[in-house]
Amino acid sequence: MKRARGEGSIFRERYRDKHTRAWKTANTWTIKYSYLGKQRKESSGSAKRSDAGKLLQRRLSEIAGGRLIGPDIERRTYDDLRAMLLNDYKINARKSLERVEDAVGHLDGMFAGMRALDVTADKILVYMAARQAEKAANATINRELSALKRMFRLGQRAGLIVQPPHIPALDEHNIRQGFFELPEARAVFAHLPADLVAPFEVAYITGWRMKSEILTRQKGHLDLHAGWLRLEPGETKNRKGRMFPLTPELRAVLEWQLERTRRFEQVSGQIVPWLFHRNGQPIKSFRRTWLSACKGTGFVGRIPHDFRRTAIRNLERAGVARSTAMAMVGHLTESIYRRYAIQDETSLTEGAAKLAAFHARQAAVSVGEVAAAVRSLSPAALVRVPYELKRARRDGALAE
Repeated sequence: MKRARGEGSIFRERYRDKHTRAWKTANTWTIKYSYLGKQRKESSGSAKRSDAGKLLQRRLSEIAGGRLIGPDIERRTYDDLRAMLLNDYKINARKSLERVEDAVGHLDGMFAGMRALDVTADKILVYMAARQAEKAANATINRELSALKRMFRLGQRAGLIVQPPHIPALDEHNIRQGFFELPEARAVFAHLPADLVAPFEVAYITGWRMKSEILTRQKGHLDLHAGWLRLEPGETKNRKGRMFPLTPELRAVLEWQLERTRRFEQVSGQIVPWLFHRNGQPIKSFRRTWLSACKGTGFVGRIPHDFRRTAIRNLERAGVARSTAMAMVGHLTESIYRRYAIQDETSLTEGAAKLAAFHARQAAVSVGEVAAAVRSLSPAALVRVPYELKRARRDGALAE
């Protein structure tokens, strides 16, 4: 039966046998339809005409909805999008590549080998529930879902998919708010090996990130004469350079570290380019050492990133201008800076003491003004004095 114009067609293609040169008819059915003024042919891959009819109806529905998926997009898999994501991070030398690889490793358990079209919102919810059952924190699951969302964004940009699925985010209730007071920090430093003392003291002072910004420093990044410790453009998370002035405490720590390195070079005969090192080699890992030091000092649960929060809080306490503080620690936006400048109990106590002192000064001024006003009144007029004046007289602040 011939289909109406605009409804496409279903047929089995004819071809010439390359040996006998006779015309033959294919076993599988093919569909033909028009899209954007061009004729498109697509094999149904089935010997049943009904299967081809269903495929044609799906394509016509897609066209009517304004988005043709087509066979190329239908064949795209999660693995294709995964490869695009990892290549994007490698090509752009993103510093969070290891973190994304870890996130992708968890995603693979659910989505590996699946068609991209089959990664739907309901399956994502199943993944989230499975990860929660594994006791993964909401923040961890959100980072993994961010990687998945990035995959689909790259795929859509490359024309590999039409519409990404809805990827929700979980509420994060595990926001860390740790700080180190100076005595606490010194207690932890005392439990660290010598090669980690200086970098952690630098982290306490500067608030720089330990792994990517402190342990990567070389001697050439330190200028004792000019008084700067530098991060070059491209070395930071936001790709911008940064300089931190050498305060007396910071200078003392770095000079001690340089002297320690000089002695190591004399004994070993090596030339060490790194500012911080472990037997002449860059320090790559310190997790177990850190956990042991925190356990030994009773600060279980603290993380090195707490030094970043501590440095920001110390800059706030010192009254450093916010724009200057942001430049020193490496925050581009004030909203991110405010997220780190969390008030701790000590800061709140100090604020309460300042408020109490203000109220005391204000009360003293008020009593003095009341005394001067009352002395000018006759005894009969005192009956009409406001309650505040009567209270002041009752408390003995005014002379009879």
